[in-house]
Amino acid sequence: MTGSTSKDDLDRPHDLVGVGIGPFNLSLAALAHGVPGGLAAAFYEQRPAFHWHPGLLIEGATLQVPFLADLVTLADPASPWTFLNYLKSRERLFPFYFAEKFHIQRAEYDAYCRWVSERLPGLHFGHQVDSVRWNPERRLFEVDFTQIDPEGEAEALGRAYTRNVVLGVGTEPFVPEPLRPLADAPGVPVIHSADYLTHRETLLAAGHVTVIGSGQSGAEVFLDLLRARPAGAERIHWLARTEAFAPMEYSKLGLEHFTPDYTRYFHSLPEPVRGELVPRQWQLHKGIDADTIAAIHDELYRRTLHGGWPDAVLTPGVRVRTAGRVATTQVELHLEHLQQGSRSRLTTDAVVLATGYRERPVDRMLAGLAPYLRHDASGRARIDERYRLVLDPSVTGSVFVQNAEKHTHGVGAPDLGLAAWRSAAILNTVTGKEPYPLPRRTAFTSFGLEAREAPSIPAQDRKLTPLVQH
Repeated sequence: MTGSTSKDDLDRPHDLVGVGIGPFNLSLAALAHGVPGGLAAAFYEQRPAFHWHPGLLIEGATLQVPFLADLVTLADPASPWTFLNYLKSRERLFPFYFAEKFHIQRAEYDAYCRWVSERLPGLHFGHQVDSVRWNPERRLFEVDFTQIDPEGEAEALGRAYTRNVVLGVGTEPFVPEPLRPLADAPGVPVIHSADYLTHRETLLAAGHVTVIGSGQSGAEVFLDLLRARPAGAERIHWLARTEAFAPMEYSKLGLEHFTPDYTRYFHSLPEPVRGELVPRQWQLHKGIDADTIAAIHDELYRRTLHGGWPDAVLTPGVRVRTAGRVATTQVELHLEHLQQGSRSRLTTDAVVLATGYRERPVDRMLAGLAPYLRHDASGRARIDERYRLVLDPSVTGSVFVQNAEKHTHGVGAPDLGLAAWRSAAILNTVTGKEPYPLPRRTAFTSFGLEAREAPSIPAQDRKLTPLVQH
């Protein structure tokens, strides 16, 4: 829903203002819509409409979480905004039932989220939030924004007052330092995987393509290019810093790292322990889906059936030291193998950087809150167990964060499977009630040695049955 806001609406304090409308704040908006008694909430997004990683909606690519990890189901399966209700509204529920798909395609998830965003009230696209400040006289946050017209030009300025703010501005593509000058230069074929589909035809026409990055995006891009290029003339390199093109940890007990139980455990750890732990857990969230690895191997194997090997080089354990242009149409990568200690050069016609994402900086937006913010020993924002920035006690409102708390809440921060639970936890805090009762236990694993509350499972009838002697 895209709409302007009346002056009366702006002057009337909101209970909640969301900054950004990605999947996480869309989840929050959907659940806020169902709070009994209503909740005065507004959400602002600078883009003209909802889109979720449009450059990576490769045909056939699936989510790495089950469809139950939609915007609301794991907190409120009776919500009108579930994925199953979306299918019902499209008269696709029976086809989905017979398809027996637990993991849906990314394009379908994007379409589902867009369906929600076009029907949910209180969403304002084309509104860029410029600053968030605390007004001590009114004991409210001031959220200043610019309304943007369809051409991307500033159309009007506005301000909303709110008791609470939720930052859901998401992440942005990360480009390693050695490749930033090339990625920023016009006409040089160095692109981030986030823009893959936009440049796909150019990449297919390139004489030689190099994909950098060992995660799911890198694997999907490599597989798509491999399938589309002629056998025997693939001319693709796939390079990665990791020691192997490794599968994501997807065992049932391994997945319990993406439960609220583990989130609480991680938050309770000392800050230095948390800082050391996250990098070691890369395979929990940066590995490759086993089916994608199998599909890559199957495609490579298929190309050997008539003799010879495909012209595709897959090399892990490699980092790009430096990079530069060769003439005006090619790129030269200076490589180092981390285990061998050897160095080499690779000339290529195009580079796809599947190098991941970083949290989008909000320092400028929150400059007005800087005197109130509290930081940890590493200079990062302190975030309490309820996803609130730790502020000076004089600030009576709360600023919540979504997908900006990996350093305090662990690897589940960016995971879609925890979206509904986190949104429900935020709404329970905002309302001071429990519109969304949450389970006390969510994992079979006990992550620490400290005793915890017993699970809420009804006790068995322990009445003894007398033995009867025959």
